[in-house]
Amino acid sequence: MPQSLARIVLHVVFSTKNRVPFLKNTDLRPRLHSYMAGILQNIGCEPILIGGVEDHVHILCNLSRTVTIAGLVEKAKKSPSKWMKEQGPDHGDFYWQGGYGAFSVSQSNVEQVRAYIAMQEEHHHQVTFQEEFRALCRKHGMEINERYVWD
Repeated sequence: MPQSLARIVLHVVFSTKNRVPFLKNTDLRPRLHSYMAGILQNIGCEPILIGGVEDHVHILCNLSRTVTIAGLVEKAKKSPSKWMKEQGPDHGDFYWQGGYGAFSVSQSNVEQVRAYIAMQEEHHHQVTFQEEFRALCRKHGMEINERYVWD
């Protein structure tokens, strides 16, 4: 076969450093998500949906066959962090947390995860980011070390 093909769907989650609610401005948040989508598009990782709330982001995307997960996350954090700092004096101390969670999504569950990300505002009226992240890790059979996961 002369052609290389891949269809790997990822759900990536990361928060602002120390979960500072830098993204509470509901006008700024969609602009950040659009900016992130453009970056993913530029590296060949087709964004399906980017969403979140005041202290974290969910990215649902197709992973390019030429990009690593770590590379995708680095690109998704680096330029948007600089962009956020340019959005006014209230954002000069903006940083993302050092880590992230990346979860595989089967093609048959893409719409379910898409709906989950779209409903983040309602979801987080009942569940904190930490509770949500723990549940995602349990669902995917991943153990976390509480001492290191919450920077």
